[in-house]
Amino acid sequence: MSILKRSLYTRWFLLIFSLGILILILWNTYLLFQTFKHEERVKMEIWAEANQTISSSSLDADIELPSNILIKNTTIPAILTTSTDSIISLFNVSEEVENDLNLQQKFLKELKTQNIPIEIKHSEGNQYVYYGNSSLITKLKYYPLALVAILVLFGLLVYSYFRASKMSSENKLWAGMAKETAHQIGTPLSSLLGWIEIMKLDDMDENIIGEIQKDVDRLQTIADRFSKIGSEPNLELLNIVEETKKSFDYLQSRSSKQINFKFETNTDIVNLMLNPTLHSWTIENLVKNAIDAIKGKGNVEVEIRNNENTLQILVSDTGKGIPKNQFRKVFEPGFSTKKRGWGLGLSLTQRIVEKYHKGSIRVLKSEIGKGTVFSIQYKKI
Repeated sequence: MSILKRSLYTRWFLLIFSLGILILILWNTYLLFQTFKHEERVKMEIWAEANQTISSSSLDADIELPSNILIKNTTIPAILTTSTDSIISLFNVSEEVENDLNLQQKFLKELKTQNIPIEIKHSEGNQYVYYGNSSLITKLKYYPLALVAILVLFGLLVYSYFRASKMSSENKLWAGMAKETAHQIGTPLSSLLGWIEIMKLDDMDENIIGEIQKDVDRLQTIADRFSKIGSEPNLELLNIVEETKKSFDYLQSRSSKQINFKFETNTDIVNLMLNPTLHSWTIENLVKNAIDAIKGKGNVEVEIRNNENTLQILVSDTGKGIPKNQFRKVFEPGFSTKKRGWGLGLSLTQRIVEKYHKGSIRVLKSEIGKGTVFSIQYKKI
């Protein structure tokens, strides 16, 4: 049996086991509730008999015991009525009910819904005792709801823990893959650098060597990016406008001519603590996503806004747009709307912006068929 299947069976077992415990607790609570209800019924029957004994006894009869029984009932509300629902007396009710005839009738109707009345036989006409639930019964009635709420909360906490644990494992996996990729790229890179030196010695066309050198430098940059994922990068005080423009220009020169690129800024210099390699990766991921969303002719714009306390980078496109219910999902590892996408670009971008540069990134707005705007925001020094 594979580890994945074993893990799935374990989760189902825990779920069924938890549900079984919940059902068992609720059933025992129900039985306990019925037991208390029966005991209170017996108490009220004894109480009704004591009331009948006092009513039918002679003046010289000893009524100390039935009187004590009546006095001992201090928790169960009760109303003694005639066969025509005329109220004779009230027991353990609030002063407000005692002093208001309308409230007495409402309270009587409420007691009728809670328990079956107890009949007291009299020669002058039968009387009826309507009684309600004691505070203990009322608490027991709501106990299962409180228990379910606690179990749901506990379940959510367990779910959150396992989800966080899973995400942590996924992050470690992606970080490990990134470092391994950087390590694997390093070997052919060293060989390519050697071949470039040999080509220079053989007096080959400098333009060809220059283009190969650019591609090798690009591979070196990619390897450097992957090596920094999963470890704390070094930050430098750099002009974020200049660094952003570099990445923008690089992509513009290598993209389709059908895409109209636009770069706007209301400032020329804003110095922030950045890792230039990772920041360029952030801009490239967002711009590439914008290009992929367009699928043909369209516009891609990068705008830098120098606000009072923050610096905002907006990357907008005129592509297919993102549904509102996916605004948060697009940053989850593995989520992709492309058939061949790995769903790592925006996840890595969020990690770079929020974890390494202490900023924030979100989908600012998006309309299906009209385009999307991503927003990156950094606090200024």
